[in-house]
Amino acid sequence: MNGTATVLIVVGLFFLGGVYSFVKQQMPRSLIVLLSIGAAMCLVAGILRLEVWN
Repeated sequence: MNGTATVLIVVGLFFLGGVYSFVKQQMPRSLIVLLSIGAAMCLVAGILRLEVWN
Protein backbone atom coordinates (compact mmCIF):
# COMPACT_ATOMS: atom_id res chain seq x y z
CA MET A 1 0.00 0.00 0.00
CA ASN A 2 2.88 2.36 0.71
CA GLY A 3 4.26 1.91 -2.82
CA THR A 4 0.99 3.05 -4.36
CA ALA A 5 0.99 6.19 -2.24
CA THR A 6 4.55 6.96 -3.31
CA VAL A 7 3.70 6.51 -6.99
CA LEU A 8 0.66 8.77 -6.69
CA ILE A 9 2.67 11.49 -4.95
CA VAL A 10 5.44 11.30 -7.57
CA VAL A 11 2.90 11.51 -10.42
CA GLY A 12 1.24 14.49 -8.72
CA LEU A 13 4.57 16.27 -8.42
CA PHE A 14 5.29 15.49 -12.08
CA PHE A 15 1.97 17.09 -13.02
CA LEU A 16 2.82 20.15 -10.90
CA GLY A 17 6.05 20.49 -12.86
CA GLY A 18 4.00 20.33 -16.04
CA VAL A 19 1.70 23.05 -14.76
CA TYR A 20 4.70 25.27 -14.03
CA SER A 21 6.12 24.62 -17.49
CA PHE A 22 2.80 25.29 -19.22
CA VAL A 23 2.31 28.56 -17.32
CA LYS A 24 5.82 29.64 -18.26
CA GLN A 25 5.16 28.83 -21.95
CA GLN A 26 1.74 30.55 -21.82
CA MET A 27 -0.20 27.49 -22.95
CA PRO A 28 -4.04 27.56 -23.08
CA ARG A 29 -5.57 28.14 -19.67
CA SER A 30 -7.95 25.18 -19.99
CA LEU A 31 -5.01 22.81 -20.36
CA ILE A 32 -3.34 24.30 -17.30
CA VAL A 33 -6.52 23.93 -15.25
CA LEU A 34 -6.97 20.32 -16.36
CA LEU A 35 -3.40 19.42 -15.48
CA SER A 36 -3.59 21.17 -12.10
CA ILE A 37 -6.78 19.28 -11.23
CA GLY A 38 -5.04 16.01 -12.10
CA ALA A 39 -2.05 17.00 -9.96
CA ALA A 40 -4.26 17.86 -7.01
CA MET A 41 -6.18 14.58 -7.29
CA CYS A 42 -2.98 12.51 -7.43
CA LEU A 43 -1.40 14.32 -4.50
CA VAL A 44 -4.51 14.07 -2.32
CA ALA A 45 -5.00 10.39 -3.14
CA GLY A 46 -1.35 9.67 -2.42
CA ILE A 47 -1.41 11.47 0.91
CA LEU A 48 -4.64 9.80 1.96
CA ARG A 49 -3.24 6.36 1.10
CA LEU A 50 -0.20 6.81 3.32
CA GLU A 51 -0.29 4.51 6.30
CA VAL A 52 0.13 7.47 8.64
CA TRP A 53 -3.46 8.53 7.98
CA ASN A 54 -4.96 5.06 8.50
